[in-house]
Amino acid sequence: MALAVVYSRGRSGIDAPLVTVEVHVANGLPSMSIVGLPEAAVKESKDRVRGALLNSKFEFPAQRITINLAPADLPKESGRFDLAIALGILAASHQIPKHTLEQYECVGELSLGGELRPIIGVLPIAIQARNSKRKLVLPKENIGEAALVKNIEMVPAEHLLEVCAHLTGQKSITSVYAPEVQPTPAPDIDFSDVHGQYHVKRAFEIAAAGNHNLLMLGPPPVRVSRCWHRACRLFCRY
Repeated sequence: MALAVVYSRGRSGIDAPLVTVEVHVANGLPSMSIVGLPEAAVKESKDRVRGALLNSKFEFPAQRITINLAPADLPKESGRFDLAIALGILAASHQIPKHTLEQYECVGELSLGGELRPIIGVLPIAIQARNSKRKLVLPKENIGEAALVKNIEMVPAEHLLEVCAHLTGQKSITSVYAPEVQPTPAPDIDFSDVHGQYHVKRAFEIAAAGNHNLLMLGPPPVRVSRCWHRACRLFCRY
């Protein structure tokens, strides 16, 4: 009898709530059940995970396997939990170490051959993983979107075997860090470049000097809008 815990992320609008994948392997008739309000795509992960483990030359436990996706009141959708479920089964059956999973959050859909397929909505997952100070294990094709988040360590993989080799220390995957985005320098534009519009420019100057709100109605000219941002920076400097 063994229990393993793997961290993953769900989807709720533009948020990515934490989903704790608990895998319990116990004696009994061979079966595999998923609880925790799973939708059809999540229920079908049983077959995908079984095929991925067997085709990757792992042992699939011939025991009673119960998978709980907590919290139970949060609907779970898509195949994003495939990787976490597979790793939980391997950890609960003592094929990979459990303690290494604590520092990771895992997302990704598995093919029957064990390849990792990309998922949608990686950006909020990356933000929450960074805030939780955990590394993010994700399909390699999702790196571009996740790299938009600063100060996050990502572990990209193409196959389940790569992830397991990394967790066991046999062959580490080189972590990818999102680069620091350098701000684009603002163009050197001044109100003197705007002809006329004296009342508008006067309102901009008063609002910037007094740190007041400003409501613009209608589409303002691009040059006027840029000058407004520059005026704010100049007045705030002093």
